[in-house]
Amino acid sequence: MNHLYPVFLKVHELNILLVGGGNVGTEKLEFLLKSSPNAQVTAVAKEFSPSFLELASKAETVSMITDAYDEKYLGAKHLVIAATDDKEVNKLIHDQAKERFLLVNVADTPALCDFYLGGIVTKGNLKIAISTNGKSPTAAKRLRQLFEEVLPEEMDELLNNLNAYRDTLKGDFEYKVKAMNKITKGLVTNR
Repeated sequence: MNHLYPVFLKVHELNILLVGGGNVGTEKLEFLLKSSPNAQVTAVAKEFSPSFLELASKAETVSMITDAYDEKYLGAKHLVIAATDDKEVNKLIHDQAKERFLLVNVADTPALCDFYLGGIVTKGNLKIAISTNGKSPTAAKRLRQLFEEVLPEEMDELLNNLNAYRDTLKGDFEYKVKAMNKITKGLVTNR
């Protein structure tokens, strides 16, 4: 059973610490920036791979610190992602983040994660998150690809039209819900 509670975080308004500048750190940064191009990320690593540097150079909201992890980097952070190639360092990051009541994700270690970075499908204002509860990131990736393929590019236009229609509705909340349910019913049923 999947007990995860899905949320969409405004990471452009939160401070994220990403520890690790190699392949896994690059993957985590790429995911953050793809989902939220203005994510506020401070990356700490002894060294950064060329692909990490290239990706980070394209984002004004990513700052890099060339240093070994130190607990001081947890200050003023909301989320922490441990993506080093050293399991002991990742565990230390986890433990110190938890002491500060910070949410933490330790790459490839579901038992040490408060959250997962699942598959994300974005079509304009529509965003769909996919989770396999940490069981199969590859399955989440394939489902993401499927949704990207089958959802029309016009989804954003549809959402804008629905929003405009909702703004024209008069009446109480119950009336508005019924009206929106009626007009959107065709999205999920065969006519």
